[in-house]
Amino acid sequence: MKSEGFIGKYVKIIVIFAVIAGSSSGIFGKAIEAPSMAIGFWRLTLGLPFFALPVLIGKRRELKELSLREMSGALLAGVFLFAHFFSWFNAVKMTNIASAVVLAALHPLVVLAITVFIFKKHVGARPIMGIVLALLGGTLVAGFDRSQLSAGSFNGDVLAFLAAVFMGVYFAIGNEVRKTVEGPVYVFLCFLGCWICFAAGIVVTGTRVLGYSEQDYILIVLLTLVCQIGAHAVFNLCFGHVDSLYVSAWESGESVFAIVLGFIFLGQVPTSWELLGASIVVIGLLYYNYHTALIEKAGAAVGALTNGDKGARRKEIGKR
Repeated sequence: MKSEGFIGKYVKIIVIFAVIAGSSSGIFGKAIEAPSMAIGFWRLTLGLPFFALPVLIGKRRELKELSLREMSGALLAGVFLFAHFFSWFNAVKMTNIASAVVLAALHPLVVLAITVFIFKKHVGARPIMGIVLALLGGTLVAGFDRSQLSAGSFNGDVLAFLAAVFMGVYFAIGNEVRKTVEGPVYVFLCFLGCWICFAAGIVVTGTRVLGYSEQDYILIVLLTLVCQIGAHAVFNLCFGHVDSLYVSAWESGESVFAIVLGFIFLGQVPTSWELLGASIVVIGLLYYNYHTALIEKAGAAVGALTNGDKGARRKEIGKR
């Protein structure tokens, strides 16, 4: 696929732009007065057709050929995406942004744990150091101020932590499913699973979907375009080209881009602590990116040597 080829070629740059888009999520969450269930329902209702129509029209054969494991995996990722959205938007309404950002940014550790202990994959010490450094910087960005961090509601803090856990599981599942499922098909099924959960939640909780302010609906449309499609859909398309730990590590840098967006759109001048934290985040992510690139090059070199040896053996056998 040409689109897959384009993503594969520029995937690391695309991930960064998706992170920038996703960094506006907290701003939208604070600004929209509608309840979290309604926000999630509408962002999925508006975002799902962007992938449902192309897949149902042009990729029905690929959809029918999916195994039960592949289809259930994609839908299950959508369930965890629902859990992440619901937890995150309730968290930013119940606690302060500082607490929410610090706790929700822990998802790389969740992905790391799943990668190492469940999928049994080796992760080098230096990439892990880069992730930890970025998380520490994120803590400074959010405000390493005990009075600020303790001011939030305990329930909101718990929800922010759960949002990190659900995000990590959602990323890890997506990374595995995307190894055998095309990007648009996976995004469609993932978003469909998420939408079904929100639709069921609307019915169970009796949350109304209409009757909110015009401003809320405008912000939800923007949230859909910027965060649902510009961030989450792009993250899912990037799986298969980079692993979930890479995406999660860079996604933890949202706090840095949130500072930039806050300065540009809200006129919020960053404090010295925020600038220091942002610098540490950038250093950590660049350190992580540098060492993962070295690992990839080493792996490619070993693969080339192995294939070269196999080719030489085939030629030798052919001569015989």
